[in-house]
Amino acid sequence: MPQGSSHRTHRPHRVVVIVDEGTNPFEVGVATELFGLPRPELGLPGPLYEVTLCTPAREVRMNHGFFRLTGVPGLEAVDGADTLVVPGRPDNVVPRGDDVLDAIRRAHARGARVLSLCTGSFALAEAGLLDGRRATTHWMWAEAFRELHPRVRLEPDVLFVDEGDILTAAGSAAALDLGLYVVRRDHGAEVANAVSRRLVFAAHRDGGQRQFVERPLPDVPDESLAPLLEWARARLAEPLTVAGLAARAAVSPATLHRRFRSQLGTTPLTWLTGERVALACRLIERGEERLDVVASRSGLGTAANLRARVRRETGLSPSAYRRRFGPAGGVTVS
Repeated sequence: MPQGSSHRTHRPHRVVVIVDEGTNPFEVGVATELFGLPRPELGLPGPLYEVTLCTPAREVRMNHGFFRLTGVPGLEAVDGADTLVVPGRPDNVVPRGDDVLDAIRRAHARGARVLSLCTGSFALAEAGLLDGRRATTHWMWAEAFRELHPRVRLEPDVLFVDEGDILTAAGSAAALDLGLYVVRRDHGAEVANAVSRRLVFAAHRDGGQRQFVERPLPDVPDESLAPLLEWARARLAEPLTVAGLAARAAVSPATLHRRFRSQLGTTPLTWLTGERVALACRLIERGEERLDVVASRSGLGTAANLRARVRRETGLSPSAYRRRFGPAGGVTVS
């Protein structure tokens, strides 16, 4: 399985993207940008992933006929995938072809990880992969999804859902969130942050797609939190508090909470803790073995708190995280 792999592998992890009739080109671009580009800035001996596009026909017209894709492998390429990516398309109530659904089922049955981007979750549900599982899709299609697939536990307010071997992203931009999450899960925070910097995209966005649902705009929009967040990130080792952040922003703590909820979909304390855990993971990846030092430099305080927070966020103890992503560790995948 791809989870737990690292950049020290015998071969790149094979990602196959199904491009069906009407597929949205944006999500195909996201998959190729995240998984298909070389990353010389990482200084690694080889690529992180190997990407293949495949189609159910010799020529496929993508959404609104903007592009026609030819000259790529057929659906037989799915049988070599370590991760299968299924992008969305606008005609979600129209069933996918049996050949596409069979290819998705084969990949999952063989043990491949399956990702859907935006409304690609409709295809996974049609293939029967999501029955009884949690999943998400674009908020505009949530009701249609529920009607067509009542056995799926739809979570319409999140950016993506991780069910282990099946991961689903909400809207098109949420495909970036899911992709960076997968890179982090496979290769650690340091690599994911480098990829996000190249994308000029946040490595982690708090909140969910509820904040993007169409609704009336407020008469007086809140000011951006960006300057405050940048200021806090540079001072994570310091004893930052919600009251201190509010004072820095020249607002009351209650107003700060409202702005965090409105703009990030989370609370100031939850955001601060997440940033500190991310910094702690980066320090561990860079080789710092003293947990008290990691806890101090990340602002988590004690080694006991560090252990609890890292396990809660990553599912791993700090020592297990070091073995998986640290400079001397790494799991070999053949």
